[in-house]
Amino acid sequence: MTTQQLIAQIRKKQSFLCIGLDTDLEKIPPHLLREEDPLFAFNKAIIDATHHLCVAYKPNTAFYEAYGIKGWQALEKTIAYLNKNHPEIFTIADAKRGDIGNTSTRYAKAFFEELGFDSVTIAPYMGKDSVEPFLAFENKHTILLALTSNEGAYDFQTLSVNGDALYEKVLKTSLTYKNAHNLMYVVGATKASYLGDIRKIIPHGFLLVPGVGAQGGSLKEVCHYGMNHDIGLLVNSSRGIIYASKNQDFALKAAEKAEELQLQMKAELIAFDNL
Repeated sequence: MTTQQLIAQIRKKQSFLCIGLDTDLEKIPPHLLREEDPLFAFNKAIIDATHHLCVAYKPNTAFYEAYGIKGWQALEKTIAYLNKNHPEIFTIADAKRGDIGNTSTRYAKAFFEELGFDSVTIAPYMGKDSVEPFLAFENKHTILLALTSNEGAYDFQTLSVNGDALYEKVLKTSLTYKNAHNLMYVVGATKASYLGDIRKIIPHGFLLVPGVGAQGGSLKEVCHYGMNHDIGLLVNSSRGIIYASKNQDFALKAAEKAEELQLQMKAELIAFDNL
């Protein structure tokens, strides 16, 4: 998917919502455990109920890898179902990979070619030769971890390096990578006040913003500091949507939570366009 296609979907749906499919057998409704593939059954129901309200889905691969081959098969079925039935929706493999050379190329082939994701999250710690193999894939996107929403982000990401915070160094350096136009960046909603400075470095890039909802991030603040002329935001909510209910009505309740966010996003888009 191209960036322009993603922007068109945001405009059409009046939404920049990304739904995280962090599917945990210990948290899904108990009646689904009788299904042949409970992970996929849950995901399919969530997708069927919410696809008109969001522009992206983000399965976190750890929640599938934890169940071995059956979990990986559920992930394969989930992405295949999305690509067949909702090809307009942007898909993110939240895998946080990062290794050098041919290893990164193999990771990229796994997620971009074998599974058919539009994008994958990457840890930039190993630098240029761990990122550029992902960037070589046409119309695929590499989402670098820049400033994350967790408490431990302050251990390293905000440390000063020759006058820049480390996350700022990551942003500036990444712009020199080959095919840097295929980059997106993770910036946590709980770090919304940093977004103004981040936009000075990457004014045009898309930001994947987790942390709205269960982690307490503010959508209004994220939009105020982070929105650009192309919108430039994918705001993720996972637990706050998919686990809205553990009963038979779980998909309906998930849709209600997704619609709440979508309506807030629509209002933010209208306000931004009227500036």
